[in-house]
Amino acid sequence: MSTALTVTHHSRPNYQANPATRESPAVRWLLLALGLSFFGLFLLLPLIAVFTEALRKGWEAYFTALSEPDTLSAMRLTLLAAAFAVPFNLVFGVSAAWAIAKHDFRGKQILITLIDLPFSVSPVVAGLMYVLLFGAQGWFGPWLQAHDLKIIFAVPGIVLATVFVTFPFVARELIPLMQAQGRDEEEAATVLGANGWQTFRRVTLPNIKWGLLYGVILCNARAMGEFGAVSVVSGHIRGLTNTLPLQVEILYNEYQFAAAFAVASILALLALVTLVLKQIVEWRAAVSAQEAS
Repeated sequence: MSTALTVTHHSRPNYQANPATRESPAVRWLLLALGLSFFGLFLLLPLIAVFTEALRKGWEAYFTALSEPDTLSAMRLTLLAAAFAVPFNLVFGVSAAWAIAKHDFRGKQILITLIDLPFSVSPVVAGLMYVLLFGAQGWFGPWLQAHDLKIIFAVPGIVLATVFVTFPFVARELIPLMQAQGRDEEEAATVLGANGWQTFRRVTLPNIKWGLLYGVILCNARAMGEFGAVSVVSGHIRGLTNTLPLQVEILYNEYQFAAAFAVASILALLALVTLVLKQIVEWRAAVSAQEAS
């Protein structure tokens, strides 16, 4: 007696994309139009207005406004504050990212939280904290006065305030990058006899160079555009403690609109240069990632 075995063939279901998750051309064009409208209204149009107002009285008036002694002093102070803040945050950011991503220790989460502190604290509050510490009536004020040292309403206070507000940028750019890369390459280099500096220079740094450059660009842009914290600690002393953003405010309050917009255009140009550098770094990082894969 033979037993017939019947094999039933079940065809594979034909999965199709849910039409509800596929936007129609009209919806796509509507979303694109909304995005471009918001971009034009809130970003592009104000930027065009700045340059239009800056050049309203012609190029001669524009360059005259930029060559004023107070404006040149504000430019120098802005560059000086960035020149101190960026290297400091570069060293701290790399060190903190290395410690957090490559080592386990008590208090790691506390350190990560403290790095994010400037993101949650208002810049004005940050400036007031330095006034409380180093002002004439502050905690260290009498000692500073006794030793003829001045921080508030002077360049050191501006540098400290700028360092504070730019504190997280390099570290926050590097921490997730170095965590994603893991520790295998560094451990292999150590096994092969490399010391800490050799491991960092030959293994870690090539892997993080684009993220590091990206963080430096953002840090520099934030340093040159800071207003709130610097405004509190500067004292608005013409030719001495005014940065470019403060100079714009003073000129605008004095109804020197053409000069105010001329100085503002310098900050806008710095922002555009930052965006171009940001795009170049992102492009180079993407190319490097493709080549590595």
